[in-house]
Amino acid sequence: MGSLVLTWWAALIGLAVAIILILKKLNPVYSLLLGAVIGSLIGGANLVQTIDILIKGSQSVMGTVLRVLAAGMLAGVMMESGSADTLARAIVSKFGDRFALFALALATMIITAVGVFIPVAVLIVAPIALEVGKRMNFSKLSLLVALSGGGKAGNIISPNPNTIAAAKGFNVELSQVMIADFIPAVIALIVTVLLATLIRKRGSAVLDADLENLTQAAADDDKKLPSLGASLVTPVLAIVLLLLNPLGSIFHIAALTTINLDAMYVLPFAAVVGALAMGQGKQLSEFARSGIARMTDVVLILIGAGAIGATITSSDLPNQIINLIKASGMSGTLLAPISGILMAAATASTSTGVILATGSFSKAILGFGVNPIAAAAMVHTGGIVIDHLPHGNYFHVTANAMHMDISERSHAIVYESLVGLSATITATVLYGFLHFMF
Repeated sequence: MGSLVLTWWAALIGLAVAIILILKKLNPVYSLLLGAVIGSLIGGANLVQTIDILIKGSQSVMGTVLRVLAAGMLAGVMMESGSADTLARAIVSKFGDRFALFALALATMIITAVGVFIPVAVLIVAPIALEVGKRMNFSKLSLLVALSGGGKAGNIISPNPNTIAAAKGFNVELSQVMIADFIPAVIALIVTVLLATLIRKRGSAVLDADLENLTQAAADDDKKLPSLGASLVTPVLAIVLLLLNPLGSIFHIAALTTINLDAMYVLPFAAVVGALAMGQGKQLSEFARSGIARMTDVVLILIGAGAIGATITSSDLPNQIINLIKASGMSGTLLAPISGILMAAATASTSTGVILATGSFSKAILGFGVNPIAAAAMVHTGGIVIDHLPHGNYFHVTANAMHMDISERSHAIVYESLVGLSATITATVLYGFLHFMF
């Protein structure tokens, strides 16, 4: 590629084309690749240089791809073994009806935090939520806000693809991002419970028809579910191993600081040990197939996002953004959360939004002297603000799970956005302006 520098406006055109095509329901991977090709060609690259840019971008995300594939094993075990269901039922049962909304939000948060995708976490807890809602006379709107808000809180502290992308986008450890996002996640959980409580009588009630087949399904599931103790082995082992190195740094324990257990090793190891603890070692092959199937789309999007990211970083757009923000007098720190918010909103996906934001704007964000961990935390929390819009799958999956029509599901958008915004504001104030770091 030599010293070729693409024009900033061409890179923006390429990004805009990719986003428009995604909104038009073209496959996101092809949308991103096509946007990268158009941006590169318009920006002054020839056909050979354009291919070089795409290859460079694809190579840049390979580290993230490996870790995402490793996370698939953990996700497969948690979802297919029944351990996620066990955790959800145990949490809701423990807190009882008095703290039902808190229990539902916490259950979804924990299930997402241990590596289950947020739409799947909502699907797991939704039947329990409907049963509780019918008994307590809570509206379906309040139940959805509790589940979705709890899922968002868990999503920013989980070893999910979005967290991996945020970490690798700024060359920091996965565990560092999980730790940095813990306080924003707690704030998001608190806001979730407050909002769900305020609107508990607003919207339609849970009907008998919504509970059809749930009782028998629950009875069938109870026969197959592993014990709580066995279900905890996978998430607890994964979290402990991931935190060894950062905890060693925090408490100045030399023996721990020398241990550098990457997520690529930790996540599948914890999954295998957990499956054996649940007596489901023979199902490991099935769990692996399920996990890899769920990660395939994410991996392909990573490759496409790497291509569009390379188009942008090969242009003078990052420098132009830095100059524009300096000229406006706005703090450059705000570019981190804003890029996460806008990219996730455009794609209606936390993972894709974070991947695009880090790939496209990490150079500009770091150019303002922002700490890499702080940058990752702000972009990551920004990714959960408006990632639940109707042009994404999450909106429709959660609507079906709660037996809501499109209009009723749309009423939850503003409350979900407030939950995400509370986490983003917390991260931006703590790490962007107060420079509070662990």
